[in-house]
Amino acid sequence: MTSVFEHALRADFGRLHPRLQRRFGVDGDRDQGCVGTGVMDRVWRGGAFTVPFLQCGTLRHILFPETGTGIPFTIENYAYPDTFGRPTLTFVRTFQVRPHRRRRFDATMVYDGGRDTVIDYLGTTQHLAVDLDVSVDTRGGLRIRSGPQTLRGGVRCPSAVTGEAEVHEWWDERAERFRIRVTVTNRRFGPLFGYHGSFTAAYVPGGSPVPAAVRPLRENPRGGRFRPPALVRSLGPDQPAA
Repeated sequence: MTSVFEHALRADFGRLHPRLQRRFGVDGDRDQGCVGTGVMDRVWRGGAFTVPFLQCGTLRHILFPETGTGIPFTIENYAYPDTFGRPTLTFVRTFQVRPHRRRRFDATMVYDGGRDTVIDYLGTTQHLAVDLDVSVDTRGGLRIRSGPQTLRGGVRCPSAVTGEAEVHEWWDERAERFRIRVTVTNRRFGPLFGYHGSFTAAYVPGGSPVPAAVRPLRENPRGGRFRPPALVRSLGPDQPAA
């Protein structure tokens, strides 16, 4: 199975740093998964007005209100085809925000061949679908920017009430670690939530089982069944891609 990011980046995938090529090339063949372990130097949030919003996010494993420094962190990326045949990569992030409290930020990234884009399904039931723009920076790092957001059922979320996320991940040659920075902002209210830190990665061999704990409880059919890009481009005007 071709990985989600190889589909999305095509030739630009080769511009990623070799360490990121392996990490984001997880496809279920050579590597079934990539498990990162590290520390978030800082987890932050916006003003007090963000707390109720972030607290609601804990119900579906999306956002959380706790902040701090030196927070232990794991990220679990496993590749598999979902029930609609789409290449899928889990992004399950766990933060040890207190000695006896963990918070999770669950997402699954799916490549939609019909629209030739990556969709980020947020939460345990994939109730929010976010189109993503992915690109490679000048030093071989990966940038991900969120686009339009749609609730389950096809209702488009107004930009005035949504957060715009930017993820930047790169390989630190000197420290020999992956570094990550995530920022979520709102056009009207400004910064809402974010974190930055570093981690190392271990790879799970291809063919290993994908843990049930990292898969969503329910899948969102938005985008329909997977069609490879070559097939989509070959369809005529009366043969819809989705």
